[in-house]
Amino acid sequence: MIRLYNVLRKNRYLSDANNTEVVEVAEDEIQSTEEIAEPEVETNAGLNKALDTYRKLIEKKVDAEPLTEKEQDDLEKKIKEIESREIVETVEEHDPVEIPCEKNKVTIGPPTLTRFEKARIMGARALQLSLGAPPFIPIPKTARISLDISMEELEQRVIPITIRRVLPNGDYQNIPIDYFEK
Repeated sequence: MIRLYNVLRKNRYLSDANNTEVVEVAEDEIQSTEEIAEPEVETNAGLNKALDTYRKLIEKKVDAEPLTEKEQDDLEKKIKEIESREIVETVEEHDPVEIPCEKNKVTIGPPTLTRFEKARIMGARALQLSLGAPPFIPIPKTARISLDISMEELEQRVIPITIRRVLPNGDYQNIPIDYFEK
């Protein structure tokens, strides 16, 4: 690090603290630099790149033949339409709302339990049983582990569990397990 500092100081990239000079700048010069420093209108580089890619894809679809004037006009019209679209940069806040669950009607997702929901329910119930929770059904003679008991409880739909399915905007529906088809 010190070596880099010495090299930069030798090449006058860094000034020596003892040899600092005070430079006076006229007010005219300050105003001219302020005029130069005005921010330019920012163009959307991502949009321009996407439009260029779109243009190239359309031109390549016609194979090796160039576009006719009508096709070129249609392409330009589509590009102008895309440019005029409003770009949404921020999403308005949305308060999650519970979607009411009508009797025996599942409105979010499939009407059956997904394999992930089944696995989560059986795993949670098997853990409860292994920690001493009482079973909701008579223990089958074929059951060797708590997972076998939880599978049988799930098949009979006696586990008092509610599934919450959530939409991407945060809205959700709480569905009792007995509303699902077997």
